[in-house]
Amino acid sequence: MARLLSSNAVLKAIATLPAALSSRNVIGSFYPSGLKYSTSVPGDPDTHEDFKPTNKIQSSDVSLKDVVEQDVKENPVMIYMKGIPDFPQCGFSSLAVRVLKHYNVPLSARNILEDPELKSAVKAFSHWPTFPQIFIKGEFIGGSDIILNMHQNGELKEKLKDIVGSPKLE
Repeated sequence: MARLLSSNAVLKAIATLPAALSSRNVIGSFYPSGLKYSTSVPGDPDTHEDFKPTNKIQSSDVSLKDVVEQDVKENPVMIYMKGIPDFPQCGFSSLAVRVLKHYNVPLSARNILEDPELKSAVKAFSHWPTFPQIFIKGEFIGGSDIILNMHQNGELKEKLKDIVGSPKLE
């Protein structure tokens, strides 16, 4: 008969493996398709410049302010959140995504946890200190509490009514 291991026992066993005790910095994120890792070895002479991780936004001529402006302009519903819509990493982001998904609108998102400079750029753009931050048709709406309030009083339904892909609005 197979015996299930508790998650604590599995994590303790993994932590004792030689690879877990190495000098590498390993960051793991759980996504619906499984764990994805990013590793880096500070000052590793064997890592060629071509293989080092880069931030595509920072390595281009486009500023983060321009990226935020473009996101807000080009996406009917844009959310800057902690995590991604399929795996929010905070309760407020989760609530905002659940409310917006109720309306079956196309939802574009950026994970602000991946880039602290993007987080600062979004705050500067909206003049709002907290996340998530939701923009609808180019207009800054607010966070999860405001979206929930708008949902409860019918304002959100009205604001989203002409966005393509929203047959659930009845």
